[in-house]
Amino acid sequence: MTIKDLKPALVFSIFDKINQVPRPSKKEEKIRQFLLDFAAENNIEAVCDAIGNIVMRKPATPGKENAPTVVLQSHMDMVCESNDKTFDFNTQPIKTIVDGEWLRADGTTLGADNGIGMAASLAVMVDKSLVHGPVEALFTVDEETGLTGANNLGENMIKGTILLNLDSEDDAEIFVGCAGGVDTTCHFTYKQTEAPADYHYFKLDVSGLLGGHSGGDIHLGRANANKLLTRFLYAVGLKHEYALCEIDGGNLRNAIPRAAHAVFGVEKANKEEIRVMFNKYVADVEKEYAGLEEGLKLTLDSVDRPAFAIDKKTATALVKSVYSAPHGVISMSRDLEGLVETSTNLASIKMQDDKHIVVTTSQRSSVESRKWDIAYQVESHFLLAGAKVTHGDGYPGWAPNLNSTIMHITSEAYEELYGIKPAIKAIHAGLECGLFLQKYPYLDMVSIGPTLRDVHSPSERMHIPAVERFWGQLTRTLEKVAKL
Repeated sequence: MTIKDLKPALVFSIFDKINQVPRPSKKEEKIRQFLLDFAAENNIEAVCDAIGNIVMRKPATPGKENAPTVVLQSHMDMVCESNDKTFDFNTQPIKTIVDGEWLRADGTTLGADNGIGMAASLAVMVDKSLVHGPVEALFTVDEETGLTGANNLGENMIKGTILLNLDSEDDAEIFVGCAGGVDTTCHFTYKQTEAPADYHYFKLDVSGLLGGHSGGDIHLGRANANKLLTRFLYAVGLKHEYALCEIDGGNLRNAIPRAAHAVFGVEKANKEEIRVMFNKYVADVEKEYAGLEEGLKLTLDSVDRPAFAIDKKTATALVKSVYSAPHGVISMSRDLEGLVETSTNLASIKMQDDKHIVVTTSQRSSVESRKWDIAYQVESHFLLAGAKVTHGDGYPGWAPNLNSTIMHITSEAYEELYGIKPAIKAIHAGLECGLFLQKYPYLDMVSIGPTLRDVHSPSERMHIPAVERFWGQLTRTLEKVAKL
């Protein structure tokens, strides 16, 4: 069985076409052109604003012209993570595999976040059998790395009063609120020093971790590759002088880092003791994460002497600060059981050509003051280590409205079709809804979507039966709004 055999056929066929188009964050030119071409081929009105967002408009079913206009919202970009370092997300299509009831990709992120939202929106645009009022489909750019599209949405781009965000990840759940977030970036400046000639050099490698979404998966206790890396380097430094020559870990600010590596050297007389320490370390870590991180791989290989080392002061400050930096859940919500209120993600460590090492972190909270509280804690932590620290613009949270009309309609639609009353929830991950409310404060919004798992990682997968239920809920909701 392939994706072409799946139902709803219209939704999956469009999703398959979307996955043939490269769409990394900040490189949405190809997917934007795909959307404009799709609109032209199907005689759909489409407009594009200065930042690159697109809105398509479909007239109401005859007789439903006076119903409220509904905005279907999704984002164009996807998180690009691969187990194959040669895979080029700028040129290569995503290859999908049907694995029982799940659809996954062949070693890469699937792009269901948020390709399935785009596919559902486009399916509504072309399905002539649906009953609905006026519909707009809004496709935003750069949701994953900056919310640039939502932040800079052109004036009067949308006319609707109801917005269905199609970017959540759980069947039978309706989301009515989300966390706000901000990035905290820490810059270390280092000097290149000579790598000692009488040292033995190792490459320490951490790989095979689950990773995942830094909002949706942060409460699962998964290992952070950057923390595991610096934990061993710190232990080495407690007993021996060492030279740190190279360090790299993680990738995206909103993904829990699943791989990291470092190159370091110790006096040749100590190399066997380092191997003994490492073996014990591996045993400890494997025991700690048994039953959770089954793919965890830790290796320590001898390598040639590098061209240079990072000066000792900077290397020590970097390792100690990353090792001791907060990561994970900071507090749980007292209002919604099981909801993470505040968290922080130690996302990446990158050496740059200009003799800078950049540590990227991101903070989230459903309470604005606590979002900045944890961001400032991270800032002060790295300031003490001598780094220069900056914050991104951030984005606001979306406060739940439990009197929402569209919340009740989407809930009734699901229950009518499937006999289950969906749960009403808030999500710790960031959605664009808070930014839309700033520009259009009258919007009545919910977020829905099919079940996705392990998004932002190569293990990302989508539950096939949930897609059919998502499509049913979406179309029944449009039908019910058309009666208002």
